[in-house]
Formats: sequence, structure tokens, C-alpha cells
Amino acid sequence: MLNGSVWVTAGSAFCISDARGDVRGREEGLFYRDTRHLSRFVLRVNGEIPHLLSSESSGDCAGFYLFAPAGGSRNGLSIMRRRELAGGLREEIRLTNHTRRPVEALLELELDADFADLFEVKEHPAGRTDEPVREDGGGLRFVYRREDFRRDTRVRLETAEGGVKLDSGRVGTRLSLEPKQTATVLVTITPEAGGVPAAAPAGPQRSVSPALHTDWETLERTWEQSLADLRALSFRLDGEPGLLLAAGLPWFMTLFGRDALITAFQTVHLDPEFSRSTLRALARRQATDFDDFRDAEPGKILHELRFGELAHFGEVPHSPYYGTVDATPLFLVLLHEAWRWTADEEFVRELERPARRALEWIKRYSDTDGDGYADYRMRSSRGLNNQGWKDSDNSVLYADGTRAEPPIALCEAQGYVYDALMRSAELAERVWRDAGLARKLREDAADLKRRFDRDFWVEARGGYYALALDGTGRQVDSVTSNMGHLLWSGIVPEERSRAVADRLMEDALFSGWGVRTMSEEDGGYNPIEYHNGTVWPHDNSLIAYGLYRYGYRAEANRIATAMIEAARHFDYRLPEVFAGYRREETRFPVGYPTTCSPQGWAAGTPPLLVRAMLGLEPDPESCELALDPALPEPLSTLRLENVPAFGELWTVEG
Repeated sequence: MLNGSVWVTAGSAFCISDARGDVRGREEGLFYRDTRHLSRFVLRVNGEIPHLLSSESSGDCAGFYLFAPAGGSRNGLSIMRRRELAGGLREEIRLTNHTRRPVEALLELELDADFADLFEVKEHPAGRTDEPVREDGGGLRFVYRREDFRRDTRVRLETAEGGVKLDSGRVGTRLSLEPKQTATVLVTITPEAGGVPAAAPAGPQRSVSPALHTDWETLERTWEQSLADLRALSFRLDGEPGLLLAAGLPWFMTLFGRDALITAFQTVHLDPEFSRSTLRALARRQATDFDDFRDAEPGKILHELRFGELAHFGEVPHSPYYGTVDATPLFLVLLHEAWRWTADEEFVRELERPARRALEWIKRYSDTDGDGYADYRMRSSRGLNNQGWKDSDNSVLYADGTRAEPPIALCEAQGYVYDALMRSAELAERVWRDAGLARKLREDAADLKRRFDRDFWVEARGGYYALALDGTGRQVDSVTSNMGHLLWSGIVPEERSRAVADRLMEDALFSGWGVRTMSEEDGGYNPIEYHNGTVWPHDNSLIAYGLYRYGYRAEANRIATAMIEAARHFDYRLPEVFAGYRREETRFPVGYPTTCSPQGWAAGTPPLLVRAMLGLEPDPESCELALDPALPEPLSTLRLENVPAFGELWTVEG
């Protein structure tokens, strides 16, 4: 279920319907490659919409259980809609006559396809199709053309009794059912892009994933749900042999640089191949030139890739769009992390050139105002004003609640750059055999760490790191979760780490369900504002991993326990975001109305939390796994089986 709707997804396609299985709402439909191929899909039996019993969904399939009056009985006819998505949509509709009389049932499906671009769906797009074309054998075809852009939707209805009826925007058949008899109607809906039908995702959605065994049932069920969500979000991109992970359902079923890189980091111990596929796909689309409309510079890693009509004709910059300050350093972080888990030097040499281009982007283009820090300033007329992970327009606020003006140098972006420099130095030294580059990168990292501590540290309120510096060098002094990412990156001096940990865990920032995006004490705080007071699971997983890295195991476990306990209230699936109310106020985590669920880095949260609990780290020199478990109180045992590392499967236990 997704905010009362039911979804199925497979590869680059997804379908959102109401609980009956019908598509008729403004944001519902069958979508393929960022285009809505079906905007109406309504089942009627004898002219009436059936009544709902229940519905369920799981990844690429869903079931809808309905009833309708027949034979003098209010519920004489039961109707089961079983929907699968594998390239196209396949729906089996079974009608059963539960009465003692013969029943005539006219089954009809109302259909339309507006071929709206995903960016337009929320803006009440007008229909853009001609009348559907009838096809032999009981089918309709909807067609949309604009110059060299073409999309088709083919609808076919099959029934053992024959007699398919075709009208404009409607297919149907009349069924004669004896008492207790069941009849089945099969509907197939195939989207086409450029004349090529949508294909079923090739091969298994993921390789064997580690199995988790523990005496804490909530953790075990949350783990299983995360793996299921990661499988549901897996897809293949044109020209890419490996699996990638979409950012989230419903509106982000495509490649996002930052999201894919962070999720790959969170799950590298589940499947290192996903990390390699992500890095290869992003390297092939690395910017090679300047393009203000797409916020691109040479060496930059993309933010978002789209395939719809608006991107095709350059009406939006997402072909791809590069408005992100952090994807490029995160690319280098993940490259090193993938090497740590595989010791695959050949792969690191394969990506040496893209990695060097990314380092060059950091050096030459990431600093727009010459103050020595990676920052951003939107140049595109259709881009993002804020280009960190908190990318809403009002996400960078001073403590008094007023907005900071660009260029903006986010604190966590400096941490990512520091980490990228340090990790790249090790790759340069050990794999690329470039001692000079390794030395220079370490010198630059040390200088950045020194300057960062000087310019971002705030002595007030017990000591903390500012959210950002604005274009004048003024500290954006709100207390936010962003500083937790600094522990993950390692840019925090040891002597400051205790103060950072204390700020993260104080009541003003820690809600009891997790670390909020903004402290209650700041002027912009709102527990239901997207980036200014809510709790984001992925954010908490990176904070917990950073606390673990600095040796604050109790604090890391406190976050991990809160996250897993919160998952139980969301049917064991952590959402993208939830409200930041205090735990003692609500007794349960309060949902957020427009959250993605499932969502990539939310699904990646439990795996990274488990890794931190176990203290699980790879050693590429010895090709061994190190273990330093510190389990939170609800746990007494924790075992992972089939952990892939260095070409083998490992079992680890804490």
C-alpha cells in the first residue's frame, strides 16, 4: 500500500491504483520510462463498479478481492483481480457465481492513456491521444507521437468464451456463469517506447542476499522487508548489464546519483555487484562539458536521469541533470568502499579515468566563490535551488529561521570531499601506483580538515558544526542532523567528537524515534516540515555509522534501536521520512503524507545499522572480515549468513 493506493513495480515500469485495482485518480496510472501509458483502467460488472473486500501488494504483483450483486444476492458474484508487472501489465480477472442460479455478467474495462510526462502528472495534464486503434484479436492501441518521440499502449483482452467487445476506450465481454462456475478473463497491457515493447527485467532481481538470524523478531522482519524493497526497486538501464536501484516509488523510479551511491554504500555487504553497477552507470554519464541548463561541469556526477517527453525535447534539464554538490565526492567514496569489499584492483583501474575526472571537478569547479569549500549556486532556469540531500527550497536556514542565500557550502559536503580525498589517496597509492597523487590528496585533505574546523565550528550551545557557510562566509548556524554525516566522513577531530555526539543525542535533536533534521530550538523547526524537523531513516543510518566509527557504540545503538522500533509501526518497512514529534508525545512514529515507500536509502538503513552493530569491516589487504560486535539491549544474538566479500560467502556472528 502507498498512502491508501496499491502499487506494483518491475524495472522501469510501475502501476498505482486505488484499493479496488482501478486507475482513475490524478496521480494513478501505469507508468513506463517516465510516461503515463494508462491513465484510466476501471472495471465494471453489469455497469456497476464492484465493492471492495480487501487488497494486497508485494513488489511486482497485487491482488484485489471484490464482490458484486448477482442472482438475487447482494454478494452473489466474487471477483478476483490478480495483477503482475513484468515489462507489461498482466491481469487475470476471475468471476465466480456463488448463487444457485445461472448468471449473466457483462465485464467491461474503461481505458484511456494520456501519455503525460511524469513531471506533468501532478499538474492536471490534458489528454494527448487520438481515438484508440482497434487491433485484430480483441485489442486496442493508444498512440502518441511528437516528432521523433513516440509512445504506444497496447491493450488485449482474452477469454475462453470469446466474444470480445471493442468500443472507443472500452473493452468487454459477456460471460454466462452456471451456479458455482468460475470464468477467467486475461488482460494484457504493453507499453512501448519508440516502437519497442517494454521487456520483463532480465535475470534475477538480486543475487543471494545475506540471511539474518536474531532473537529480536522486529529486527528480523524489518531486515526481510528491506531486502524485499531493494528487490522491488531494482531495475536495468538501457546499455547497462548490471542491476541499479531506483530512488523510490512512486515518482523516483529512475537513477539518482546521490541516492544510488548512498544506498550502494549502505548495502555493499549485501551485494558488492550493485556498487560496481552503480559506479559504471554513473561513470558512463559523467559530464564532459559545461551546460548551464543542466548545471553541468566536466567531471561532475549526475543528479537525476529521465526519459520522458520533456527531457527528450530539452524542456526540463534531466537528460541528465547534474545539480548536486555531493554526488561527485560520493562517487569516489563508493569506489573505495567497493574495493575494500572486493579487493578488485582491475575494477578500480577500469574506473581510474572517471575517478581522476571527479577529483579534477572537486579541485577546479566545486568551489564557485573561491573560499576553498565545495558549494553550489543554481545556474539552470529549471534546476534546484538547494543541491545537497536536503534539496527543498527552505532547507538551509539560519538559527532564526531566515533563509541563507547561495552560494552555499554545506558542512556534510566538505566531509564527503575530505573522505573522497583520503580514500582516493589510498587507491592512488595501492592500485594506480601514483605516489605523487596520493601525497597531494592527503595534503589537501589535511588542509581542508584544519580549515573546516576553524570556519564551521560554533562555540555556542555546547559546541557544534554549523549547517553551512553562505556566500559571504557567514555561518548558517542552525543545529541540524547534517553534522552527524561529518562523523561518517571522518573530518571531525577526535577532540570535537564528544561534543558532536552530545548535540546529536540531546532531546532537542533526538526525538526518541531518531535524530531530527533540525533541532527543536531553531527558528525553522517544524516536526512536519520536509527537511526542518522530520526524521529520515537514511540520515540516521549514516549518523549511527559515524558514531560507531568514532567509538560511540552506545549512541549508535540507541539510534539503531529507535529506527527498528519505528519500523514495526510502519509494517516493518521504514519510510523515506516521518514526523519529528517527541516519542513521549505520540507513543508511535507519525507518518508523513507524501513520503516515498518503498524508498531506496530507507530500505538500505537496516543493513547499515546491522553492520554498525556487528562492527563489520573488510580488510582488502588480507581479504578477511573483521568483527567487533556491540549489540543493543534487545539483542543477545545476531548472525549474518552468506555475506559476500572477496569472492566468497561468509558467516559472521555477534
